Amino acid sequence: MKRENQNKSRVVKRHVKKKRRNKKVIIFLVIPIIILFTIVFAYGFSVLNKAQEVIDKSYESDGREGGSELRDDEVDPNIDNVSILFIGVDNGGARDTSSYGLSDALLLATLNKDQNSVKLLSIPRDSYVYIPERDTYTKINHAHSYGGAKATIETIENLLEIPIDYYVRINFDAFIDIIDTLNGVTVDVPYEIREMDSNDTKGAIHLLPGEQLLNGEEALAFARTRKKDNDIERGKRQQQLIGAMVDRAVSINTLFNIDALMKAVGDNMNTSMRPNDIISFTNYGLSGKLDIETLNLSGTDLWTPTYYYQLDEESLEENKRILKEHLELTSPTSLYSSEDTEDNL
Repeated sequence: MKRENQNKSRVVKRHVKKKRRNKKVIIFLVIPIIILFTIVFAYGFSVLNKAQEVIDKSYESDGREGGSELRDDEVDPNIDNVSILFIGVDNGGARDTSSYGLSDALLLATLNKDQNSVKLLSIPRDSYVYIPERDTYTKINHAHSYGGAKATIETIENLLEIPIDYYVRINFDAFIDIIDTLNGVTVDVPYEIREMDSNDTKGAIHLLPGEQLLNGEEALAFARTRKKDNDIERGKRQQQLIGAMVDRAVSINTLFNIDALMKAVGDNMNTSMRPNDIISFTNYGLSGKLDIETLNLSGTDLWTPTYYYQLDEESLEENKRILKEHLELTSPTSLYSSEDTEDNL
């Protein structure tokens, strides 16, 4: 009751126009944002060293020798256009998953140095795609449970026909610690939400419509819910949440919480990026206005009776074209054969 009253007091009139947060999103998830923030502002040598320690501790190979097979040479983010896959893993609460866990959020970022631009593609978790790891078609979020980051990377490379140069993986529940360390985030809740908490207690979180300050548990529920819409809208809410996290992360008050943020990040993140790779991305934030565009994959609901999200071929091809052009690539062929692949639904 107390929480509900607090929520009611925070509810304000909805905005007539949606705020555009694209210009504030640099890279998906708060980890690289915090690392970039500390490096750019050079908050003492101890913090810089701490950032490097966090990345060193979190480093994990993607299991591919020499990088993507869709690249002729190993990339250098100081001179090359690159791509980064961000994986939010849903393995908290009472969910029974493999040791890898299902991927709960997938966002692909392509970065173009000459244009000083970023394109962010949200990939619906229930997308019906070919998964090379198992030589079968199923939901894209199963790829991570089958073979971790490597299987997810191979699946998305096959789907989009572009190289994935780096990945960042975070336990989705880590949002709770990070957001609480940021003292909450402000977002516009689109409708009344009743969701489970991180321990899967049903109905534990109750949010009313309107712009309001959310704590970590509330923000996680906001990012997860899709009871009244679909994966596309869910992806947009996650993008909105990332924008709100950036707003908080770049505030002056964050300077005094760097150590706590670094701990929250370091305990819950794996990445194939090295400290020097992270440092190279500061050029995007320091070389003038950053042009950021968010992209989404259109599709339709498919019941077989299992639910899938059937990607629209025209939307898929258009996004392939946009990403290839942004990376300044020719059109590579698919790496993985999908002959005898599409199972009878």
